[in-house]
Amino acid sequence: MHLIRSKRKLATNTYHFEVEAPFVAKARKPGQFLVLRIREGGERIPLTIAGGDAEAGVVRFVVQAVGKTTNELCELEPGDHLSDVVGPLGVPTHLGEYGTAVLLGGGYGTAAIIPVARSLRDLGNRVISVIGARSKDLIILEDELRAASDRLEITTDDGSYGTKGFVTDALKKIIGEEENIGFCMAVGPIPMMKAVSEMTRPHGIKTYVSLNTIMVDGTGMCGSCRCSVGGATKFACVDGPDFDGHEIDFDEVAKRNQMYKEMEKKAYDRYLELKEKRESKTA
Repeated sequence: MHLIRSKRKLATNTYHFEVEAPFVAKARKPGQFLVLRIREGGERIPLTIAGGDAEAGVVRFVVQAVGKTTNELCELEPGDHLSDVVGPLGVPTHLGEYGTAVLLGGGYGTAAIIPVARSLRDLGNRVISVIGARSKDLIILEDELRAASDRLEITTDDGSYGTKGFVTDALKKIIGEEENIGFCMAVGPIPMMKAVSEMTRPHGIKTYVSLNTIMVDGTGMCGSCRCSVGGATKFACVDGPDFDGHEIDFDEVAKRNQMYKEMEKKAYDRYLELKEKRESKTA
């Protein structure tokens, strides 16, 4: 059992958790993820490790309540326990001395780029980070990312904060202003990662994205997270989650992520029905 040490609301339906998982905390590296279960027999969900403390034995992650299990997770409070926290899983982010590195986070993808920003900066890189969201109230972890970066750009679709537009608008500006960009990484919705990859392609900027494909076991056994990279079949859980954005078949990834939408909706509707019954009994 893994104790929930803290829980912090970051935005609507988005929470930052700190959970006891000493082995994961000690071995984790930027870009890796964990798989957790709330209870025995429950759904296994993958979440990017957003940080941790080896001495305290805790890991941190951000979760957005969008379906049955993520809503159940976000209902938990400090003092509650998770049945399983397995990790660290996946291949760490490709860190090195690139000169200037540009990191882009869309939505809760921002949490995933913070450990990468810190590590790249420690290696002597100039780190430029970009946060993008629909509106100001959905911007998360701004202070943490600003502290880990040499420059931070913020964009919102509606212009309510930062610069009106998308992360690709900020990236276009950065490419025009900065020299020696040797590395780019994008974490967020599939259309955003695809657009970033297409923008960096003509400039020859090495670009990685973190695929949020559907996973079950996280160890390469089930094959749910398979994707095409450079014409070869890869598995996001054991070969990734980071891949060269210029080689990914994003259309295939998007299509596979829609495979279980009907079942996900049924599970979520059932969850809401049961929740309503529980609340009516206690009213």
